[in-house]
Amino acid sequence: MTPDDIETPAVLIDLDRVEANLARAQTYADAHGLRLRPHVKTHKLPRFARAQLALGAIGITAQKLGEAEAMADGGLTDICLPYNIIGAAKLARLAALARRVTLSVTCDNATVLAGYAATFTDPDTPLTVLVECDTGAARCGVQTRQQALALARGIANVPGLHFGGLMTYPARDGEAATDAWLIAARALLTEAGLPPPVISAGGSPGLYRAHLVTAATEHRPGTYIYSDRMQVAFGLGGWDDCAMTVLATVVSRPTETRAILDAGSKALAADLCPLPGHGRITAYPDAVITGLSEEHGHVDLSACTDRPAVGERVRVIPNHACVVTNLFDHVHLIRGTMVEELASVTSRGKLA
Repeated sequence: MTPDDIETPAVLIDLDRVEANLARAQTYADAHGLRLRPHVKTHKLPRFARAQLALGAIGITAQKLGEAEAMADGGLTDICLPYNIIGAAKLARLAALARRVTLSVTCDNATVLAGYAATFTDPDTPLTVLVECDTGAARCGVQTRQQALALARGIANVPGLHFGGLMTYPARDGEAATDAWLIAARALLTEAGLPPPVISAGGSPGLYRAHLVTAATEHRPGTYIYSDRMQVAFGLGGWDDCAMTVLATVVSRPTETRAILDAGSKALAADLCPLPGHGRITAYPDAVITGLSEEHGHVDLSACTDRPAVGERVRVIPNHACVVTNLFDHVHLIRGTMVEELASVTSRGKLA
């Protein structure tokens, strides 16, 4: 099969680009003595998680419990779940998963800690818990070093839990502030007799500046495996590093300067990025995908010298690869002009 045989819209993953992206990141991490724990939310494929481990990653990161369960089903055995797990049903699933794999989680408040403490009571098989810290991204995380210390003490005082360290998702371009926050927190915890074994940072936009966060012992990049239009805008490589494209067909040319694709919000997602529009059409880089309805991509061709005809198939680099992955049951893994595999996205839709 070649891409010409695929019905549209469909996702194509360029294996040569994937392998180059993975090798580049691992080489960088090795050169800086930094452990990689890649985030699988971008690809959601056990095949690629195993490839990351084969290159030297120490384990994987999964954002939701269902995603982690799917990765365990796919043979992955060392999983970090950096998300507050709340509710009896989810805690029961977490306990079952902990019996299958080496597992760590995060926590940023007493309610979550109480749930972990009530569920994990065996000191011989403790659950590793890291304290999530807000170092500038204004997402989850304790706000002060003193709060981090208080939560670390709370974890350490529960027989069925093990204090695993600190975790953060840094603000973009915020390496200096993140490092200062973590260095101060590490000093405070160490003085209190709780030196953090792991300090985990993450994110793809700052992947090749991760060494500037000197306090970090590991990094959790996700989107780097595929890259996308957003990452290019943020400075993570160029267009030739983008391994994911959405294959689409021009189904209408209502006017000379407007085309309609059969890929709308259900194929390209609606995430925006610092560049205009909803994706880059590789063969027509001056075209702008100005809007998305559910099944239609609206393309402005005003700036194009050459313009696609009805029936022409085009490839679109999406704004945000991670969301597009979650829209498709399968992706086509291609090498050159041939399709090597139709891969099932095993953790698609695993949001709980």
